[in-house]
Amino acid sequence: MRGLRLRLWQVGLLLLFLAWWEWASRTGRLDPFFFSQPSEIAGRIWRWFSTGEIYPHLYITTLEMLLAFFLGTLLGVVLGLWLALAPSVAAVLDPYIKALNAIPRVVLAPIFTLWFGLGVLSKVALGVTLVFFVAFFNTYQGVKEVSPVVLQNAKLLGARPGHLLRHVYLPSAASWIFSSLRTSIGFAVIGAVVGEYLGSAAGLGYVIAQAEGVFDTTGVFAGMVVLMVFVLLLDAVVGQVEKRLVRWRPKMEGE
Repeated sequence: MRGLRLRLWQVGLLLLFLAWWEWASRTGRLDPFFFSQPSEIAGRIWRWFSTGEIYPHLYITTLEMLLAFFLGTLLGVVLGLWLALAPSVAAVLDPYIKALNAIPRVVLAPIFTLWFGLGVLSKVALGVTLVFFVAFFNTYQGVKEVSPVVLQNAKLLGARPGHLLRHVYLPSAASWIFSSLRTSIGFAVIGAVVGEYLGSAAGLGYVIAQAEGVFDTTGVFAGMVVLMVFVLLLDAVVGQVEKRLVRWRPKMEGE
């Protein structure tokens, strides 16, 4: 019941904002050239989906996002586990990881375009650089947070390194890893869309860039709305997977 009330408040707030926006645009309080109108944006989105115009772009962005998400997460979790369990190696690599993480990812986009071209690979590479560090730092911290008492008891009971990894480290780090997954989804989409925006022939970023090039604010807002709904759906899917795989975790307030 509380969840339903929360959803009603969220939907009501959105409808109130859209109603104000529509009213302000129609009465001249907001310039439609710069802000468009919600009704026109909805009409543009309807046209995209009814004619199938948007589907090839959604497919390209989804492909780039999924590849960046899985590759970046896999690399981040594996390296995070390895360095958390090998402190001496972590100490050696620490300055290099911090230096790489300090590089603004946007400046890498032109380099990846030169290396991999305007196709999918350059967007995936950019997305991997965004996702990797999120997964890496969460996994590393999750393993470091393992209780020394639990670890010592497991060793006293004869647990081997493989047992410790499967029954102590991974369950303990699961919450951290899944938290990083939900954040990583957003970063994977950012990597794909920014790469498309800077140079591509397809994708949601390309659609937004094309609309911006002809001062079509309705197309820009429509592209952003499609992008936001797309990310929310992906986040909901990851949230459901997290609930199924981490059932043992105590429920937080509001869940």
